[in-house]
Amino acid sequence: MELLSRDDFRARVLLRDKGKCVICGLPGIDAHHILERRLFPDGGYYLKNGATLCGKHHWEAEATTLSVETIREAIGAKDICLPPQFYRDEKYDKWGNPILPSGQRVKGELFFDESVQKVLEPVLHLFINRFKYPRTWHLPNSPGVGKGDRVLSQGVIEEWVGTEVVVTEKMDGENTTIYTDYVHARSIDYAPRIDRDRIKALHAKIGWSLPLSWRICGENLTAKHSIKYEKLPSFFLVFGMWINQICFSWDDTELYASILGLKMVPVLWRGKFTIPFLDATKEKEYREGFVIRPAGSFLYNDYSKKVGKWVRADHVKTQAHWTRRIEFNDFLLE
Repeated sequence: MELLSRDDFRARVLLRDKGKCVICGLPGIDAHHILERRLFPDGGYYLKNGATLCGKHHWEAEATTLSVETIREAIGAKDICLPPQFYRDEKYDKWGNPILPSGQRVKGELFFDESVQKVLEPVLHLFINRFKYPRTWHLPNSPGVGKGDRVLSQGVIEEWVGTEVVVTEKMDGENTTIYTDYVHARSIDYAPRIDRDRIKALHAKIGWSLPLSWRICGENLTAKHSIKYEKLPSFFLVFGMWINQICFSWDDTELYASILGLKMVPVLWRGKFTIPFLDATKEKEYREGFVIRPAGSFLYNDYSKKVGKWVRADHVKTQAHWTRRIEFNDFLLE
């Protein structure tokens, strides 16, 4: 898709729609961004992300009572224009909040913006206190980039130079989030499964002690996926803790994990980031790879620019999905 300037975006959207609201046919007031431009790293000025709307329907689109799907259908968009951090198999509202099959919504990266909260007032009752863990982009030299994976630009990497980072082992498990009142994997739905029984028990043990706005994120390593682990310190290893849209610093994460009796993912290195650090990774051996994040705290909507992963090539060796025949990893006595 061709990225346009702001003026060209407005002119070409109005020209395509003949200056009329694509919903009702009344004169349009402006070129509306179907998905908020701040969700796009490049501004989102794509023709297929624009639609001419009248005043009434523009307000409804901003408030998300008029869906992005309805607008896309009205302009005849066959290809969906999405920010690179979004998933094509999910539905989002105008502000990037994921929409569940039930119609409920998950808080997205712009949800806590005060201006966004005001415009979303008519639908705030639809939001639940859940967050989907963000997609982690690959580092530029990651050999395990697959179809549909995102890769961090060299410019983003250069912005890390001189900042303190923590490099942890990338564990081959199920990404899991624990709240005071709920637990789930990447999908908000959390169907019963034998490898999730211990996570459920852990949640029953510690969930009551978590403040409502806190969540613990880690790997459920109960079952073998592609890598068989021996003598793991725990079936659940923490890699992050959050309060709403703020990710705790690594030191605070370690502190609270210790208070809760939880183990952390292994730290491979900590220090000031340099570009040669990435070159040196080519000479090392990793079971699956590593994840690099700031040592300090950062915001949910900055995740795709602050966290990266390096994955070795062809680390998935099994042809059948691991859930078809669940095999358990090995743990030290807990």
